[in-house]
Amino acid sequence: MINARNAAGNYAVELRNISKIYPGSSKKANDDVSLGLRRGEILCIAGENGAGKTTLMKILDGIEPPSSGRIFIDGQQVNINSPLDAKKFGIGMAHQHFMIFPEYTVAENIVMGSEPRKWGIFFDTKKANALAEKIIREHHFSLIPERPASSLSVGEMQQAEICRLLYRDAKIIILDEPSSALTERETESFFKTLKALAGAGKSLILITHKLREIKQISDRVAVLRRGKLVDIKNTAEIDEREISRMMLGETQNDAGMNFFPPLKKNPQKEERREAVIAFENVTVLRRGQEKPLLDNVSFALEAGEILGFAGVGGNGLGALEAVLGGFLHPASGRILRRGRDISRLNIRRLRNEGLAYVPADRLQVGSALEAAIDENIIINRRREFSRAGFLDRKAMRDYAGECTRRYNIAGAGSEGKWAASSLSGGNLQKLILAREIDQFKDYIVFSEPTWGLDIAAGSFVWKEIIALRDNGAAVILISTNLDEVLHLADRIIVMYRGKAAGHFLNHENESPACLLKEKIGACMQGLETGAVPGVNV
Repeated sequence: MINARNAAGNYAVELRNISKIYPGSSKKANDDVSLGLRRGEILCIAGENGAGKTTLMKILDGIEPPSSGRIFIDGQQVNINSPLDAKKFGIGMAHQHFMIFPEYTVAENIVMGSEPRKWGIFFDTKKANALAEKIIREHHFSLIPERPASSLSVGEMQQAEICRLLYRDAKIIILDEPSSALTERETESFFKTLKALAGAGKSLILITHKLREIKQISDRVAVLRRGKLVDIKNTAEIDEREISRMMLGETQNDAGMNFFPPLKKNPQKEERREAVIAFENVTVLRRGQEKPLLDNVSFALEAGEILGFAGVGGNGLGALEAVLGGFLHPASGRILRRGRDISRLNIRRLRNEGLAYVPADRLQVGSALEAAIDENIIINRRREFSRAGFLDRKAMRDYAGECTRRYNIAGAGSEGKWAASSLSGGNLQKLILAREIDQFKDYIVFSEPTWGLDIAAGSFVWKEIIALRDNGAAVILISTNLDEVLHLADRIIVMYRGKAAGHFLNHENESPACLLKEKIGACMQGLETGAVPGVNV
């Protein structure tokens, strides 16, 4: 991949002694970090959540100013004070939380900021669609230029983000957790695209926690821990265990290298109990589209089990989450909670019925970023923390402090006074978990719960999910990460084109793990269906 691997100092971009301290904080988000990116290289930036990876890349992309340090492009010192400056120097970043505008089409999102014009005045829709189509085809993405961005899956939104960078002809491309929302097959295709881009002279930086992918895709890996650069290694000369040790530090258990520790699943019960949540022939339509988002879906979930939903993005997982969360309602069929119809209830009334909900979109749905951490934690319980019509700030902060300590939310402060936007992705997810688990009553929905999280944060989340199940919770797990579903779920339903295409038991006395994974993978691609004889899903 590297065209100039042995040319020391032949850097497309170089960061020297970069430090970042946020106002009001004594902790350095980045502490004297120096590294360089060579032309035609794929460099992975690894580290736990809160290690400073994204902050460092935001500095390079002009989103955050450094407190000190210098940036060089092709050997020349430059000042990058805004994303427009970064764009001028050929730098582009695709963020973990996408900058996609749902009210526009795919093509409009791709060309945004450099729109083609008729006579220099009017937006040229036809040309925009043609330009977007060219990039999509060249890089083997599965997007339709005219499609509304509001209908895109998480994986498709990521593709649109990358197409936007390619449209702008970025020479230095930064990707924040780029494979988090992709299936294994999509990831393989995506990595081929990245290697082709590097072969064409593009320089790429990938922020990732996935050790296997670091080995698979990168030329070198730079590891950050607590804001400092631990080391930079040639990937071919280091194994996953050593990368993990650098990320976690010598005090951490080596078993942490395994993202998810072995977890015992519940044996399948011979007699089914009353369903906590049941779908009966649920069909969901989107206005103006003939094809259902969900097509005649039925299942039942009882207390003390995890029901996992697997599938490729765009096949109904997002719609399932939206229905469970009260954002969409069935056109036909029923949703029952302990036998009572809750099909038409909104999110507030569903919460009164016992719903706890950890959404895939932490920024827009899961949190209020500009609000304080303590306000986010009690956002659904304001009445409990009110006295004579006013919020009891002391009680809020005491409770927030208790939650941040219990869930080890780094960067939250002792009383949760900082804005939620100050938290890293993993710590924001912990905040949402603290809120939802603490108010849990009856059933809980997790959608993409470990997307973009590092080893320690991901393991923490999974242990919390298992603990909920073991304490009698009815748990729905929605994930495009098949390994996640296989590791956690007692039963698995595969979604394909809006239908429940397969139902599998996930226990040692059933198919061997490798065979089950193969069967489910084929079902996800529509190559076969799967069902458990005699079991009503």
